[in-house]
Amino acid sequence: MEFGPLMINPSAVKFIFFDVGNTLLFPNRDRIDAPLAARGLSAKPDHLRDLERRTKNEFDNLVASNGSTDHSFWGMFYSHLLSDLGVHDHMLHRQLVLNIRQSSNWDVIRPGTCEQLEELGSRFAIAVISNADGKIESVLAKCEIARCFRTITDSGLVGYEKPHPEIFRQALLSMNARPEASLYVGDVYSVDYLGATTAGMQAVLMDVPGAYRDKGLPRIESLQELKAMLAG
Repeated sequence: MEFGPLMINPSAVKFIFFDVGNTLLFPNRDRIDAPLAARGLSAKPDHLRDLERRTKNEFDNLVASNGSTDHSFWGMFYSHLLSDLGVHDHMLHRQLVLNIRQSSNWDVIRPGTCEQLEELGSRFAIAVISNADGKIESVLAKCEIARCFRTITDSGLVGYEKPHPEIFRQALLSMNARPEASLYVGDVYSVDYLGATTAGMQAVLMDVPGAYRDKGLPRIESLQELKAMLAG
């Protein structure tokens, strides 16, 4: 697929909006994948990282061709994982997808995240836009970072999911932010990057597994790299 605008203009950024999953918080694998463990199955971190890279690129192409929704990503991810493990069980697949779609199961946070957000918040107005289940604010509070954000826009509450432009519009309104002065940080090209840039924002990918390393896109692998990028 073809990729969109490739550069950001740090000097124009006054507002930063963050995705949550795989950007600020990460999946609690022990809890999410408990149905696998109950069967004596497991996936190694390298396998999961490779699978995330593969699924993101496949998913982006799928969205480009038929406009698939964000939630179908995890169905694809666990179909691949179970196939790799040699398991064919519809109910197991369904349970894994249900588990990972629960906001409460995304509570793994990288060390220093709160401090880095506070530093960014001292220079920019920061907020959240998340495809979630209406409960992402409570998860952010549990992880002690909700207080870092001026507003939290949850698709489960506003009724629109990224990449729909309405969720970005509502988030911008909540911050009284102009799109051209706003940067969005998320982890999926077709959902986060394209959704934000279509809404008139700048965007950068939080690409921890390296899915977009060779795509020529603005990308970072940590909040520390984001701070360096914005320093110009």
